Amino acid sequence: MRSATNDFALDHRHLSAETRRVGCCLVAGWTAADDDKTVSHGLRLSGCRNRPTPTAHSPENHQILTPGADNPEELPSETNGGRYDAVSMSGENEESLPADGTATAPDGEQHTGSGLQAERARRSAQIDDIRAAGGEPYPYRFDRSDSLSEIRSRHSDLEAGSETDDRVSIAGRVMLARDSGKLIFLTIRDRSDEIQLFVSKSVIGDNGFANVKSLDLGDWVGVTGDVMTTRKGELSVRVTECQLLSKAVRPLPDKWHGLSDVDTRFRQRYADLIVNDDARHHFEIRHAIISSFRQTLAGEGFIEVETPVLHVESGGAHARPFVTHHNTLDMQLYLRIALELHLKRLIVGGMERVFEIGRIFRNEGISTRHNPEFTMMELYQAFADWTDVMDITERLITNAARDAIGSTTLSIRGEDVDLADPWPRIRMIDAASEAIGTEIHPSMPRDALADIATKNDVKTAPKWLPGKIIEEIFEAHCEADIVRPTFITGHPVDISPLSRVHRDDPFLTERFELFVDGRELANGYSELNDPVEQRARFEDEQSAKEAGDLERGTVDEDYLRALEYGMPPTGGLGIGMDRVAMLIAGVDSIREVVLFPTLRPEVMTDES
Repeated sequence: MRSATNDFALDHRHLSAETRRVGCCLVAGWTAADDDKTVSHGLRLSGCRNRPTPTAHSPENHQILTPGADNPEELPSETNGGRYDAVSMSGENEESLPADGTATAPDGEQHTGSGLQAERARRSAQIDDIRAAGGEPYPYRFDRSDSLSEIRSRHSDLEAGSETDDRVSIAGRVMLARDSGKLIFLTIRDRSDEIQLFVSKSVIGDNGFANVKSLDLGDWVGVTGDVMTTRKGELSVRVTECQLLSKAVRPLPDKWHGLSDVDTRFRQRYADLIVNDDARHHFEIRHAIISSFRQTLAGEGFIEVETPVLHVESGGAHARPFVTHHNTLDMQLYLRIALELHLKRLIVGGMERVFEIGRIFRNEGISTRHNPEFTMMELYQAFADWTDVMDITERLITNAARDAIGSTTLSIRGEDVDLADPWPRIRMIDAASEAIGTEIHPSMPRDALADIATKNDVKTAPKWLPGKIIEEIFEAHCEADIVRPTFITGHPVDISPLSRVHRDDPFLTERFELFVDGRELANGYSELNDPVEQRARFEDEQSAKEAGDLERGTVDEDYLRALEYGMPPTGGLGIGMDRVAMLIAGVDSIREVVLFPTLRPEVMTDES
């Protein structure tokens, strides 16, 4: 994992930054405490008419200029080498967030409304000036020859103080600026990397130099120039042409007063991705995991399919659905809570090995582990059972870690865990019995199990059957203590309506759940393919739903009709892709791996 530190070329972490803009002029400075003395340093860039001085937290502070001398010979030969974070992200614990995902920003963390409005007005006026002069602040396209990472790869061995004939056209967002009279250094960033721009008035001309000087942090630029290195070895592009590609009207969060509030980070993911290296890295890992899953499954003969999001019957899992209405058909529909029942229809149709990676919607709580919409991968394999599915689960997740981070070893709760090691397989009843010191089994009378639960501080409900009580005991006393990947097997029949009865115990099923770091990641079965038994299970589900359990399912007559055509022995698996991403990326909140998590609507104001 990449570090979240914020290092500049000059170590300014102990300094307080003050930057103000005067019209088109930039005035930058800092103060540093030296015993009881304060030393001030600053740099003034000459320019245009004066404007009011901003407040301490004004967006005008966002132009970060490294101090230097007006004499180019005295100016350091590079910026920080392009290795910095533009903003300091807080390390707040997301477990402190309310269940609805809302949070309050600390005082002073964001721009004051008046400062933000003034800065937006200044930048908007710049846009008007550009258009009045016949320019276009938002051109249609730019012909880019290389990404920044391609340039770095091609010139990784270029010696310090070298010049090349490699003429490139590149584009990126301005993240850092430094000016000293006749030289300007910019750091730009694209998706792949960042690089320094070396802008000389003698090369680009007076007009071009003035245009570069007028750029703000956050602006997108396209430049043409020759690849070089400074005398200290910093890979750079000597700019011969510079074009504004998109004017940023809103200033970027700065290093000291940026996106420190987690709620703001998730609401404004676009800003989070601009300034937070770790955020971008998490989603690169997520992409690699999903790609790895597809590659592994394709290699094992699975076909990727797409099934409906709108369902007539809500089934395939225990969850409350979102309800919608189709106007033309005048009918109620449900957003799917699982992929299962449609995929198994395809097994009936003879497709034998199918999978889908798709969005699931469950009308349930919001927390660091749950989001109302999330991504599932489900697969179904004909002529297989739950043991085959456990094996493929290991391969999928182990391969994903190797492909995403280059290693099968993860750090979990301070412990190095190698996913390549065998994963234990433990029955739920055995784990729960050992945890409470009392033998329990779903064959026991319901009231006896309820008494055992109560003695072990587990609350029960009158409508719960024995299996549900055992599950609650397991969740209360076992789940959080599972660190290494562990298959919990043999779930009771009454909590597994789509799984086959265990061939050695009629009160259990051939079902497993994968737990890692206290979280469930996967769920799999030997799939029930007896239409008579399936109807009886569905009817039990329907009765429980009518009795008030809104998470239970109904009788899906079309699925029963499909089973009557005959479904071969089948193993099935569902994996929560968001939680796999959490595991491999090493994060504790699902919001870190979901680009746009569900939150309460934001009340927008002029100061937002």
